[in-house]
Amino acid sequence: MRAFSKRRNGAEKATDNDGQKGGHGSDQSDDSETTEVDELQSQRTIFANQPLPSYALDEDGSPAQSFSRNKIRTAKYTPLIFIPKNLWLQFHNVANVYFLFVTILSIFPIFGASNPALGSVPLIVILLITAIKDAIEDYRRTVLDNELNNTLVHLLIGWENGNVTDDHISLWRRIKKATSRGLRYLVKQYKKQKQKDRKGKGRQDGENDLERTQTRASIYTINSISESIQMTPVGSPNSNKRFSYVDGVPTEVSDRPRHLEVPGSEQHVKLKPPSAFRGSVLDPHRQTPGTARFKKDYWKNVRVGDFVRIYNDEEIPADIIILSTSDADGACYVETKNLDGETNLKVRHALHCGRGVRHARDCEAAVFSVHSELPHANLYRYNGVVKWIERDPKAPEKEGTPMEEAVTINNLLLRGCTLRNTEWIIGVVAFTGDETKIMMNAGITPSKRSRITRELNWNVIINFMILLVMCLVSGIIQGLTWAKGNESLNYFEFGSIAGSPPIDGIVTFWTALILFQNLVPISLYISIEIVKLAQAYFIYSDVLMYYDKIDYPCTPKSWNISDDLGQIEYIFSDKTGTLTQNVMEFKKCTINGIPYGEAYTEAQAGMDKRAGIDVETEGAKARAQIAKDRVTMLRELREINDNPYLDDDILTFVAPDFVADLRGASGEDQAKANSNFMLALALCHTVLPEKLSDEPLRIEFKSQSPDEAALVATARDCGFTLLERTSRGIRLSIQGREVEFEVLNTLEFNSSRKRMSAVIRMPDGKIVLFCKGADSIIYSRLAPGQQAELRAQTAEHLEVFAREGLRTLCIAQKELTEEEYRAWNREHEHAASAVHNREEKLEVVADAMERDLILLGGTAIEDRLQDGVPDTIALLAEAGIKLWVLTGDKVETAINIGFSCNLLNNSMDLILVKVEDDSSDNAAKQLDEYLQIFGLNGTPEELEHARKDHNPPTPTHALVIDGEALKLFLEAELRMKFLLLCKQCKAVLCCRVSPSQKAAVVQMVKKGLDVMTLSIGDGANDVAMIQEADVGVGIAGEEGRAAVMSSDYAIGQFRFLSRLVLVHGRWSYRRLAEMVANFFYKNIVWTVALFWYQLYNSFDGSYLFEYTYILLYNLAFTSLPIILMGILDQDVSDKVSLAVPQLYRRGILRQEWTQVKFWIYMIDGVYQSVMCFYMTYFLFADGDPATQDGLDLAGREQMGVYVACSAIVVVNAYIMINQYRWDWLFALILVISILLIWIWTLIFSAFRSTNDFHTTALHVYGALSFWAGTFLTVVVCLLPRFASKVVQKLFFPLDVDIVREQVRMGKFDYLDASNNATITPSSHTSTEEEVKPPQVHEYLQEDERPIYPPSVAPTSTTAGKRGSGNGSDGTDGSGYQGTGTFTPHRFSMDRGRTSFDRTRPSMDGRPRHSIDRVRMSMDRARPSFEQTNDFTTAAMLARIECSHTYPKRMSQMSQVQYHE
Repeated sequence: MRAFSKRRNGAEKATDNDGQKGGHGSDQSDDSETTEVDELQSQRTIFANQPLPSYALDEDGSPAQSFSRNKIRTAKYTPLIFIPKNLWLQFHNVANVYFLFVTILSIFPIFGASNPALGSVPLIVILLITAIKDAIEDYRRTVLDNELNNTLVHLLIGWENGNVTDDHISLWRRIKKATSRGLRYLVKQYKKQKQKDRKGKGRQDGENDLERTQTRASIYTINSISESIQMTPVGSPNSNKRFSYVDGVPTEVSDRPRHLEVPGSEQHVKLKPPSAFRGSVLDPHRQTPGTARFKKDYWKNVRVGDFVRIYNDEEIPADIIILSTSDADGACYVETKNLDGETNLKVRHALHCGRGVRHARDCEAAVFSVHSELPHANLYRYNGVVKWIERDPKAPEKEGTPMEEAVTINNLLLRGCTLRNTEWIIGVVAFTGDETKIMMNAGITPSKRSRITRELNWNVIINFMILLVMCLVSGIIQGLTWAKGNESLNYFEFGSIAGSPPIDGIVTFWTALILFQNLVPISLYISIEIVKLAQAYFIYSDVLMYYDKIDYPCTPKSWNISDDLGQIEYIFSDKTGTLTQNVMEFKKCTINGIPYGEAYTEAQAGMDKRAGIDVETEGAKARAQIAKDRVTMLRELREINDNPYLDDDILTFVAPDFVADLRGASGEDQAKANSNFMLALALCHTVLPEKLSDEPLRIEFKSQSPDEAALVATARDCGFTLLERTSRGIRLSIQGREVEFEVLNTLEFNSSRKRMSAVIRMPDGKIVLFCKGADSIIYSRLAPGQQAELRAQTAEHLEVFAREGLRTLCIAQKELTEEEYRAWNREHEHAASAVHNREEKLEVVADAMERDLILLGGTAIEDRLQDGVPDTIALLAEAGIKLWVLTGDKVETAINIGFSCNLLNNSMDLILVKVEDDSSDNAAKQLDEYLQIFGLNGTPEELEHARKDHNPPTPTHALVIDGEALKLFLEAELRMKFLLLCKQCKAVLCCRVSPSQKAAVVQMVKKGLDVMTLSIGDGANDVAMIQEADVGVGIAGEEGRAAVMSSDYAIGQFRFLSRLVLVHGRWSYRRLAEMVANFFYKNIVWTVALFWYQLYNSFDGSYLFEYTYILLYNLAFTSLPIILMGILDQDVSDKVSLAVPQLYRRGILRQEWTQVKFWIYMIDGVYQSVMCFYMTYFLFADGDPATQDGLDLAGREQMGVYVACSAIVVVNAYIMINQYRWDWLFALILVISILLIWIWTLIFSAFRSTNDFHTTALHVYGALSFWAGTFLTVVVCLLPRFASKVVQKLFFPLDVDIVREQVRMGKFDYLDASNNATITPSSHTSTEEEVKPPQVHEYLQEDERPIYPPSVAPTSTTAGKRGSGNGSDGTDGSGYQGTGTFTPHRFSMDRGRTSFDRTRPSMDGRPRHSIDRVRMSMDRARPSFEQTNDFTTAAMLARIECSHTYPKRMSQMSQVQYHE
């Protein structure tokens, strides 16, 4: 048991106060105390081993601060409140309230209900089924909650945490705890009894775990210093030692080295000793009882101020400030996949002042306070400060020195993260429970209801209004009849029930409400739930949407919106990881003005296709040359050094000329440049190496970005291998020689800096800053007046790389003197220790250092498209679905991907929208110019017309906009016009947009056009738009599961989206729409037939049907066929649905469920109710039917059997007519449903207790008139519907009717022969021409799969603002700021292209370099590129000069992102 918090005794308080006075001073004024109280309210203060000061206590002496419990509850219910709360929530449904009211009315005999108990059965069944479903769902949540809350963590016990108290526990909480303990006891007793019955079986594993009391010996304090536990520092991040805990003692079971070693290494340069002591929270003179120890306890018992120890691979239970780690440098590594969706490891650091806290006794000796900001949801920001009194260990009588250290997000472990590659950490809890960042970000996922369900409420209200009218008519006529007097009823009735005509009318009104209750379909809602549950199961079970690579099926998260999948008109997609694989491959680079690397990208194939080149032939040649060059490069690399970490199979950077130049083929200067470039890649990063195997030696790189891992992996392949991050730096293997580099500072990447830097002390003592980042950012920081030619050459290479669809970065460096570094480092440490505005101060200091850089070169990384993306997009487009791409990437990359994936083509005019300043007036002016292209003015009338037009726009224009312009266009006054402009464009690409902007775009389209939207993404930055859309789809990809957890459907690959939407979505929508219409129809037939009977009994509310018929009509007689229709009906197969995607357009137009259809079915139901009643009525009125024995059949009970049986046969047959798929299962269910009423009548009428209904079945079934009347009634009722179906299919066929006929004719037989359900359809399959088998693209391996040739170049007639190219500074490089089709002077293309034309020794005799091939493609397409001005990177970068007024320049630069 853990020790609970207690208030200290007086002597202990006095002792602690004396110690505190020694550190902080004994004199405190009232003003200072008031200030401390104000600070307590505006921040969180945590005291460790200190008594709470007076301002932190309330009037009772208890802590004034209250903190959230660490126990998390996501379940709605507890065992104590389940029944009342569930009933309360269920009766929020108006239909349930209505039927409860009807059930209560039926209790009173005055209203004529014959069996009130039986009448309550339908409501009870509905409530019971719903309650069971809710209980199962909530039980699963409760199990997960308990599993999480009862997770074990090593918690410090035997000491007193004064920040919290257990004195105040509410009575209600005590009752709940007692109830929970009681239930647990009963469950435990049940399990014990069950175990006794199982002979020969031991206890369950779960109980053994719960009853275990052993803990690791390493978590206890040993009093003797000589016996203190040795916490083995593990090499970070790769702990190569393995320990087995035997009797609590860690025993090494592997003698592998703690770091990677290079076989045959020649030199190992040692580092300097650690830096100076920065203080410690340990009080060397504090007397401790020595009772504290770490013991396993539950997460739910963790409280603010507790000390915890986390071990490797354990999850973090709360937000914890790191005091110390097993790493000598205080580093630890966490995986934040559960928090932000990123799978890459992140580095976190212990406080310098807490690194002496290694054992439980140290926690007792640590005296400090944490002054923290209040909890907030920002995952990437935290500010706090630790304050303590530094005491001299050798002079206990001296007063200590007050010290403090800043706490940042890098010192905080967040709940939900997992500790990786670190043996242990010790920390103090800062936030618990609902105040942790993960819980504050876990806002409730929006409750989504499908469109049909929302519209259904109006139809239920209509039925309710009809019901009220029928009841009102019944009440009025009944009252008037009694008031009239001198009628036959005056002679046959012994007075009215109520005694007076007005009261009679009122009573009859409520009686009719009970009689006609089935008009409001109570069972409709539960039937819809059953159908949607089955549809979700079918989606989950579809093996053709199963992604075997990660063992992931299509998983419905929200199973109540499957019909919305059949009405999607707009899809909003992320790019990286969604359309692309998010697996980065280093393809090319430029070093010292020389381009290296061979690749044939999809964007390059598009340029070749546009130039009239056979891309298949050209691609085959290029791939053959690349394969040949790969062999050459690997051989030459082995000749330089037999690199044991080089894996031939995963080499992505193919450049034999690079290896030749590295060996000096192009001179010593180029060799040094190549070597220094790779050294920069190997040093400037935050990557963590992890050894995968010893034989062969293989390393895996863990990084916060896949781009970084690709850069470091390429450096490894070229002989610059990252071996280990040591306590002070990085250890590399450089061509077989081990060298250690001291990392002095790391200036990490963020979205505003768009760069990262590392300050490295080289082995020779020099200090060098390496910097990598976006091209515009690096170019703006280069030393002015230097490297003019190199900058121009590199800029041109980067432009070519971008045209190939590659992600580009620039690499630069700067040498520092010792004095420069020391002066800057003082400023950096001062900024890092700031409590307020720390991030801003650090950015200013970093900005001062990252200037006057020397350019080394640039890199180009490819993020390939996922398999099947082009085909899927083309398929969705043929279905009439519009796809927009919302990405954080830069414009040129997004455009190239757009062409690669068939979203754009060379027949489109690109409208490139970019606003040069933040002026709304200029944005409005541009918007008006763009609208004039389409002859629009942006009026509300035009937008209203656009809302009604669901046809795909003509494929003549595509719009590309960046985040800065989008911010202006999303303002209220411009949003309508911008939406109208986007509506006219075939494709829309929004580049460099934030997560909130993604959600705003989705909301604009969803509400502005009143359309159904779907968002799809794979990362945490896509969560906002996934939740905003009507349907959110998450991809379980490389960026974790954040998008999956927030989505409605989760899939493994983008290509599965076509099947999810075009097959399952269309089926679900059509099935549910038909089922709902038939449901209203069948209730009208039944209820209105009762109404016709009231015409002949003065509306006295008497029952035509036996009361059990009314109760069983929706529960048994007609429920199964209509539910089966909603689950299994199918117009065409899945393969035909994909082969003819145009069938989906009825869903976009919402033609399957309309109000017109609702009224047609209602009118049809009224007609059939007339036929069902009056066919029997006229038979009885004129025919005087009798049994074979001469008994009269003209009784109410007998007539009710005639009408009821006819109505039920008609309704079930009607459902059969409206169903497309007839099979043995449906036929069986249909026959059973029809036979059920005859069987029930036969059985029920056999009991004498049924009074007048007794033997009715024998008499009715023996009469020929019953069978003949039933047959004729069915024919007369169904004839109009059958005739209308025939006329419609013969003279007004729908698309699906023609396709079904073609299926019968065998025109789609090739689909079954291909055995491929992901076939790409023919682009123009129409109803008039013969269907031809489409071309089938099989999914092949990466190197073998076909290149989907895109069209990259815009056309020469591109409209839009011409001063808005891809220049990262917001200009086109020409200085032109106007509009129109001005063609700027592109001097970057007019130079002699010396970088391309000069001959290099390493290139002699080799085939044409790939960059020359790209340049020739650019030359062929030059007019369109010049006129569109889409790619101005080279021109822009060549003009940028370093400016020390960087913040001003930043406002002019476009927001080029380093990472998406």
